Amino acid sequence: MSEPLIDVRLAVNGTVHTARVPARRLLSDCLRHDLRLTGTHVGCEQGHCGTCTVQIDGKPMRSCLMFAVSAEGHAITTVEGLAHPDGTLHALQRAFQECHGLQCGFCTPGFLAVAEAFLRKNPNPTEQETTQAIAGNLCRCTGYRNIVKAVLRAAQHLRDESAQEATP
Repeated sequence: MSEPLIDVRLAVNGTVHTARVPARRLLSDCLRHDLRLTGTHVGCEQGHCGTCTVQIDGKPMRSCLMFAVSAEGHAITTVEGLAHPDGTLHALQRAFQECHGLQCGFCTPGFLAVAEAFLRKNPNPTEQETTQAIAGNLCRCTGYRNIVKAVLRAAQHLRDESAQEATP
């Protein structure tokens, strides 16, 4: 006997999507397989690595630890939702490129989700604060130095953009 399917409405990156999923479908699997948003990667499937991190109502959350049905009624932001509507990259995405904050790129979406939420709370972080903010995410390639540099560079970009918008 197959598991019954449940209709779930998910607000992902500002768009409402509907999916029919088993009650125990993980949010990470729903995003990737049902909604075809493959930017969210799955690493350990136990919440240890942070690769699958997305934002739920603006806060980082491991999508491999949450059922899709539990995400209904919440705003979900994936790495695809960080870019601007016109397709230009978010300052954080640009900074990761500039500072070589990615190598294989597998862990990058999770780092971007964590770092973007962190920079919204702390727009002028220190190196130590940045290191602490990303400590829950694992990277096997970069050694973290360039990721920290990228987050700090993004903070500067965001402050510069904010100052330009404030200038009449």
